[in-house]
Order: sequence, then C-alpha cells, then structure tokens
Amino acid sequence: MASFKRLFFALVLSSSFLIAQDNGPVTVRGCVSRSSGDYVLMKQEPAETLELQSTHKIRLKNYLGQRVEVTGTRSPSLSTSSDATRTNAAPVTLTITSIKTLSKDCSDRPVN
Repeated sequence: MASFKRLFFALVLSSSFLIAQDNGPVTVRGCVSRSSGDYVLMKQEPAETLELQSTHKIRLKNYLGQRVEVTGTRSPSLSTSSDATRTNAAPVTLTITSIKTLSKDCSDRPVN
C-alpha cells in the first residue's frame, strides 16, 4: 500500500510539473486548416501540425486557408473523450497571442 501511495504521489508531481512548464512565446509560420473540428497550423519546415487555441478574441475562421505567422505558447495537447476516436490529433497546442496573414492563399510560395 505504501508503494502505491509513493507511485501515485510521483505521478501527480510529474503531471503538475508538465502542466506548469513555461515554454515562453514562439513564432511559427504555416497554413491554417481544419482537422477533426479543430483549427490547426500546418508547418512545412520541419513538417509539423499544431492545434490552435485562440485568445484575445482572435477568430481563426477568418484565417482559414491562409498562410500566417502566429505567436503564442506551446503546450502538450490535452486529450478529451472525443480524442479517443481521433487518430490524427495534434500532439502540441499553440495558444495564440497574435496572428498575421502572410498570404491569402496557402498554395502561394511560402514567405520567408
């Protein structure tokens, strides 16, 4: 029983550490798309998909299909019961603090 309590405490402590990590702001460029009902940012170099979480009343639907530059904080995506059926859920969430359009069309050549 004592070992179970130690294991439980270690798991709670390590989860708290992961949640409390401060990754600081990052700036990422890519295309805004939809996947399984979520807005995602599709990066090309290196290839990565980030789930987007808006703040400050940013309306992601206004950027759908556009190449953008997004500033925000990265965190592990939290799974929900609906994620159990999704196999392509993005493992990282980017909580947006600012977003700007680089190109109105994702088929355009990427802007450096």
